[in-house]
Amino acid sequence: MLWKKKVSDKLVTGLVDRGLPASAGLILTVSTVTGSEKRALDLSHLFSDAAAEAMEGFGVATAAQDKGIPVMEIRSISNPVGPRDRDAWRIKEALQSLTQAFQVVSEVV
Repeated sequence: MLWKKKVSDKLVTGLVDRGLPASAGLILTVSTVTGSEKRALDLSHLFSDAAAEAMEGFGVATAAQDKGIPVMEIRSISNPVGPRDRDAWRIKEALQSLTQAFQVVSEVV
């Protein structure tokens, strides 16, 4: 666990140093998108330490753990958890941010 913490801290520092918003935290695995304010509030009370929610990373992390391979999930957030307002989604910006983040990953990790 210490290795993971050092790498994630180093990556977050590298991202912030380059002007990208970044934080390290747990990602809540869900089976469907949270699309209501009530569900978002329920989840935030149950899992107050979750930094984001996602569906995709759990399978990759499980497979990596089974093989003893270190894994880190990097997410770029395009929309907040809660009511689905597609007009508020920032997918293009999230993908641009992710592209910048991967450039930092190759330099830092």
